[in-house]
Amino acid sequence: MDFTLNEEQQLLKNTVRDFAESELKPHSREWDEKQEFPREIFTKLGELGLMGVAWPTEYGGSGMSTVDWAIVMEELSRVDAGVALSLAAHHSLCSGHIFLAGNDAQKKKYLTPLAQGQKVGCWGLTENSAGSDAGGTKTVAVRDGADWVLNGSKTFITNASVADTAVVMAVTDKTKGSKGISAFIVERGTKGFRAGKKEDKLGVRSSDTSELILEDVRVKGENLLGNEGYGFIDTLRILDRGRIGIAAWSVGIAQAAFEASMSYARGRKQFGHAIAEFQAVQFKIADMAVQIDAARLLVHRAASLRDAGREHTTESSMAKLFASEVSVQIALEAIQIHGGYGFTKDYPVERFLRDSKLGTIGEGTSEVQRLVISRELLKLRGMVR
Repeated sequence: MDFTLNEEQQLLKNTVRDFAESELKPHSREWDEKQEFPREIFTKLGELGLMGVAWPTEYGGSGMSTVDWAIVMEELSRVDAGVALSLAAHHSLCSGHIFLAGNDAQKKKYLTPLAQGQKVGCWGLTENSAGSDAGGTKTVAVRDGADWVLNGSKTFITNASVADTAVVMAVTDKTKGSKGISAFIVERGTKGFRAGKKEDKLGVRSSDTSELILEDVRVKGENLLGNEGYGFIDTLRILDRGRIGIAAWSVGIAQAAFEASMSYARGRKQFGHAIAEFQAVQFKIADMAVQIDAARLLVHRAASLRDAGREHTTESSMAKLFASEVSVQIALEAIQIHGGYGFTKDYPVERFLRDSKLGTIGEGTSEVQRLVISRELLKLRGMVR
């Protein structure tokens, strides 16, 4: 097994890092304070081919691998986790669902502009009563001739108020439970379809998070995405891949906290010595390095399995669980190393802590990941995923 990046992957890593340092870093604090979504950044990401990293070139994508996607996510979140999170929702969830379940016409019409960065996407699954229990979806879609009429609402939707294209889950047959949920493509400007309340969040504040409201939203039959009743089934497959991206996202935040701690420890002096010379700080740095390497290896293993076409449900959940929880721990230690300065906004480590926490909640909480892992290991069926 070769754990090093090849020449093309190293070039990708350097390119994304340079972009993040020049285009994101100078504005990250301002975007965080203002809860400002930098829409123009997505246009630039599209020009770099990063809005459709893993999708085929025939649909406007860059045709890269899942490992490449993990590299992109880590490097962007290392500088601005909010921008990276919005890209993840656009790429892995919205675009990912269209690529997985869409027919060729849908992919050409919707996936191509998403992959090229001409449009931004969102994915509507979560509701007030359907969080970890996604099978509890209340939004409904009723046939009306050749059309479907959707009613309901979604909450905590990344990119909701800025997205041009949304994939929305709705119940099409109440008698079938989770097997009665279907997916629909809804475009901005459709009558009755709008963004609702924008959330005032703890972290990842440069990423838009809002409600989606659907009031008698009429879409054509051709906007049904995949087979009727397969929305929830396809959702589980999409989350397997999405968790790899969120795991890499968590690694990026941890890496940023680690680098900030290294720099601060070398420059900060107490008792006539740089605090990097104190064993207590050295041990923290050592633990951070070990945890980040372990998390990154878990991420790359899951990504490699997916690229090889192999089952990776357990491995994706392991990577997401470990990386997200380690990211929070490392951010906490980074604040401890910074002391009182770490508790101020003059240094970025307080933002890393606020951002990191979402990794243990979004795309399946840590508790859900433990359920997924244990269920797969014990060969138990019929439980949540």
